[in-house]
Amino acid sequence: MIELHNVTKTYLKGVQALVNINLKIEREEFIFLVGPSGAGKTTCVKLILKEEEPTEGSIFIDGQDVTRLSRRKVPYHRRNIGVVFQDFRLLPNKTVYENIAFAMQIIEATSKDIRRRVPMVLGMVGLSDKAASYPYQLSGGEKQRTSIARAIVNNPSILIADEPTGNLDPETAWEIMKVLKQINRRGTTVIMATHARNIVDTMQQRVVALEKGRIVRDEQRGAYEYEG
Repeated sequence: MIELHNVTKTYLKGVQALVNINLKIEREEFIFLVGPSGAGKTTCVKLILKEEEPTEGSIFIDGQDVTRLSRRKVPYHRRNIGVVFQDFRLLPNKTVYENIAFAMQIIEATSKDIRRRVPMVLGMVGLSDKAASYPYQLSGGEKQRTSIARAIVNNPSILIADEPTGNLDPETAWEIMKVLKQINRRGTTVIMATHARNIVDTMQQRVVALEKGRIVRDEQRGAYEYEG
């Protein structure tokens, strides 16, 4: 599904964000990326999205070497990947429904498909009664649910969540994790970068721990603690 082969990312002045990373993520897996700030988690995410290019190595998604994609094909690559951010990134002048529909309008979905799909995902994330609300009228958890709905409305095979519970209280964070787990059970591969020790320890999914750009641990049913 996703394979990183000998991937190294070096920034200006020789700063190495990733060093010789080899990682394989299977279809429908739920994986936590953990490690201290600056460990390389965000760089991994950006490489998969092709927001960054590796200095060395190759990245394959569904058998295609995305490091060789032409610029013209990058938007089509990203259609297959939903992204959820810590800070929600909702459009303040659009309603919940319009924020989600906008993701479909970008890929030129038909009005019929939008009218069918948006209510469906609103129901999945428990926001059917908030369709006409604006972001300022929502709680933090509701904003993140809207963000998740927007990320999955085009039915991507991969969902990347970058610190999705970072701005939420513990109870709300668990509600978001239940939604992400439900999406995973429906067949979506979920990659979550996080510092949320309690969530990682409790859910016991696969854990890939990074430190100073290197994978220091990769285990099924893992915990947050990484080896220094």
